[in-house]
Amino acid sequence: MNNFSKQICAWYQINKRDLPWRNTQDPYRIWLSEIILQQTRVAQGLSYYKRFVKEFPTVTNLARADSEKIMKLWQGLGYYSRARNLHQTAKYIVEHCHGRFPDSYQELKKLKGVGDYTAAAIASFAYNLPHAVIDGNVYRVLARIWGIDIPIDSAAGKKIFMEKAATLLDKKNPSLYNQAIMEFGALQCVPQNPACSHCIFKNRCVAFQTGIVNFLPVKQHKTIIKNYWYYYIVLKYKNKYFLKKRSSQSIWKGLYDFLLIESDKKITKKKLIETIKNKQLLNLSAKLVHVSDVYSHILTHRKINAVFYLFELPDIKNCPGNMVAQNWKKPPELAVPRLIEKYLTDIFAVL
Repeated sequence: MNNFSKQICAWYQINKRDLPWRNTQDPYRIWLSEIILQQTRVAQGLSYYKRFVKEFPTVTNLARADSEKIMKLWQGLGYYSRARNLHQTAKYIVEHCHGRFPDSYQELKKLKGVGDYTAAAIASFAYNLPHAVIDGNVYRVLARIWGIDIPIDSAAGKKIFMEKAATLLDKKNPSLYNQAIMEFGALQCVPQNPACSHCIFKNRCVAFQTGIVNFLPVKQHKTIIKNYWYYYIVLKYKNKYFLKKRSSQSIWKGLYDFLLIESDKKITKKKLIETIKNKQLLNLSAKLVHVSDVYSHILTHRKINAVFYLFELPDIKNCPGNMVAQNWKKPPELAVPRLIEKYLTDIFAVL
């Protein structure tokens, strides 16, 4: 096991990517990178990290920022609760920790939005404390090399993997080791079609030797994705279009979109127009000028099928009072879901 640590750290020194959060021990920047990169690829997250650091170079800057600005910077990453937690945690650190991050694993775990993995990452990368990180990459590496077929999403599986990770951890240099095993999973031991024939562990990897690489790691629960139909009513008046802020009880909380009719099944155009009239969502004198194709957007537990109905208003008085005007053919100044951003880009090119 000691040899495993030395081998993977040696591999890392040769193959590691030059990423900005690896060139600092600032817990704020390490925390920021970890929150951004949760379930997000480095290729996508890097630009977001750079923008956040430029806009908010310290945790104090982030704590004092306007929430709308943070949501706009986060736009496109998804999981918007993380952006809200980011802001709340920054405020907490400034107000209750004198602007300094906790320097222990247990205290880090008390921060909103920080779980076992993130606490271990900050503790080891910022303070070089001996806490093993275990993310999707680490699960995959351990499961394959040691041939562990216990589901990673089971209580027993989590315990076994945590114990294995803790046993392998180089306690003299946990920061280097944790970075190495995560990078190995990200670049070498990838989910699909890993280059096993060129792997430094091919002679000891149980999965490779037994031909079960593509079957590990094991999960016992599969995500059930439900279908939803979203019918958006887009209002336009001359060179303006109108957005509304989503309620606190919905997905995309705090973001902006259009008037919406939700359904668990597809609705015909005729039925939708009747619904709009019955709910008095729109003045009858508004003119329907465009109906979009179906836009599909997949979230963790749902698939959204969205259709956009664009109406031209005859008068500004026909627009509901709780909506915010934006300039037509210009990207919204407010934070919107990726689905809305995609539609606006398309419709601006058409009309």
